[in-house]
Amino acid sequence: MQAFLKGTSISTKPPLTKDRGVAATAGSSGENKKAKPVPWVEKYRPKCVDEVAFQEEVVAVLKKSLEGADLPNLLFYGPPGTGKTSTILAAARELFGHELFRLRVLELNASDERGIQVVREKVKNFAQLTVSGSRSDGKPCPPFKIVILDEADSMTSAAQAALRRTMEKESKTTRFCLICNYVSRIIEPLTSRCSKFRFKPLSDKIQQQRLLDIADKEHVKISNEVIPVETVDGIFAACQSGSFDKLEAVVKDLIDEGHAATQLVNQLHDVVVENDALSDKQKSIITEKLADVDKCLADGADEHLQLISLCAIVMQQLTQNC
Repeated sequence: MQAFLKGTSISTKPPLTKDRGVAATAGSSGENKKAKPVPWVEKYRPKCVDEVAFQEEVVAVLKKSLEGADLPNLLFYGPPGTGKTSTILAAARELFGHELFRLRVLELNASDERGIQVVREKVKNFAQLTVSGSRSDGKPCPPFKIVILDEADSMTSAAQAALRRTMEKESKTTRFCLICNYVSRIIEPLTSRCSKFRFKPLSDKIQQQRLLDIADKEHVKISNEVIPVETVDGIFAACQSGSFDKLEAVVKDLIDEGHAATQLVNQLHDVVVENDALSDKQKSIITEKLADVDKCLADGADEHLQLISLCAIVMQQLTQNC
């Protein structure tokens, strides 16, 4: 008891000998050093601003800012998948280096709550922190932090107004990067305090070249042909069976194999239109659902849920003829 009050600790375990320590260390390191698989979308995410594809204007301006180790408040907007988040993360890594990146960057993505309470607490508390220190590689380290708000257009007006006040108060120690699809949903007091950059949709040629480069590095052989017709026929066969469990299993297999939902929607449209077993009314119901699913996918909806919803409608119409 006296030892506890004095702040010392008493251990009942026998002292670890040198041989035991070496053996324990060797055993644990052998088990824990298994390399974890990394998704290709993360493995080949741009590590520096120069690796960002097809956004020459944005890259040129950011490189000028990075040369001076400074950055304004930023507003990135444009369609999904054009590199908005990847660009600011690459810029932050160049500014702070690998060691300070986690300490200097706060990223709130679509899975986080972005109401007024979060802005008042999490964002405000992070923005008020002072920063110091230098990079181990000797490069200049800017005296500020970066707050990244992904999908900022989903924030409420009250939260955006609270964010404006935080941006004003903490302008010396924090830079903000707002990322959105629709710039019209960001209030004017925020847009006026940011340098705006529009991200262009990636051309098919750029996307194809990027995929070919990744396939070459991963030693994967791919062809220029689209999804096999047998795949779409398999979906129709599952729909005609009338069994939702079978349909769900087929859709899950398609997603797990990496088939793009948008490509499946396009091919399903052609098959439905040319299917003589369906009446005009049934075709109109299915094509209307195809349009809804296509819109949802463009807005970033879950591919698995959208395909299940679509196939359920197709199954409903096909089984009416039975």
